[in-house]
Amino acid sequence: MHKRQRKRVIQRIRRPFEWLGIALGFLVLAHLPRRAMQAACDFGGAVMHFFDRRGRELALANLRIIFGRDVPGAKKIVRRSYRNMARAVGHAFWTCRNAAKRAAAAGEMSEEAKAFLAANRPAVTVSAHLGCWEILSQLAYLEGHSMMSVAKDIGTSAMTSLLMKARRSIGQEIVRADGAFRPLMQGLKDGKSLGLLVDQVVKPRNGGVWVRFFGRPVPVSAAPAFFAAKGKAPVVIAWSRPLRDGRYRCELIRTYAPGAARDIWGFTQSCIRDLERVIRRHPSCWVLNYRYFRKRPTAEDLALLASREAKAGAEK
Repeated sequence: MHKRQRKRVIQRIRRPFEWLGIALGFLVLAHLPRRAMQAACDFGGAVMHFFDRRGRELALANLRIIFGRDVPGAKKIVRRSYRNMARAVGHAFWTCRNAAKRAAAAGEMSEEAKAFLAANRPAVTVSAHLGCWEILSQLAYLEGHSMMSVAKDIGTSAMTSLLMKARRSIGQEIVRADGAFRPLMQGLKDGKSLGLLVDQVVKPRNGGVWVRFFGRPVPVSAAPAFFAAKGKAPVVIAWSRPLRDGRYRCELIRTYAPGAARDIWGFTQSCIRDLERVIRRHPSCWVLNYRYFRKRPTAEDLALLASREAKAGAEK
């Protein structure tokens, strides 16, 4: 079977299960107390971990790439990664109801993060699928920032619309990834802050640039650099640290002045390195079962990357 045909068959098989998951999210998770919601997500994450053999293997392979070796306790890290992912998704559904109140109850901002947001409007906020990525924009919204984020299509168009509706519940704007540039740029000009995730594969023809991610060439989004440079907005790299009580704490990793983003490639590489440091310290908080390293660079891609790295090294 042709690769594209096989992909379509898999999508058709998965679609009923995706719809079931979304229905359960809206009908069940959104109506539970926070701790009950997280317990349900923990169960779902454990079930997913048990049946997702290929995902477990991919997660273990990603751990070896992160650390350059086999990691003691790797299977435990992978189980916790599935739990963290399930909780992050569950949080998006849970905040469909009483969004502002629930987000405030589920998370907090560090004083450093509060100070940055108070002093910089608008801003480009950057993170990864690390901790509870959904709560970052929610907490920024509660600090008085009008937020805009991007959503990739998941499953059918109707399914994507439902998920976007869930994420809009607190008042932030969500735009589809396809054609997102103009509304995001206009939003930034209108004083709205952007919430962007940069740890997924983005082909160069779609706005990605090749960088080193844990030593491997990977094309990632250059959107934070582009919007910061064009919109003259400061950038904050942040993440939401899971706390012992099941809540999250938004912490700054690094901040940048708008001028730092003029070097699109250098800035993007720097952002990725900022996130690498946190992922190495907290690998179980990252979505490990994603194919971050699936895209193979051409000889031309590698030559361009090597040239940029050599130039950056010479300028230090």
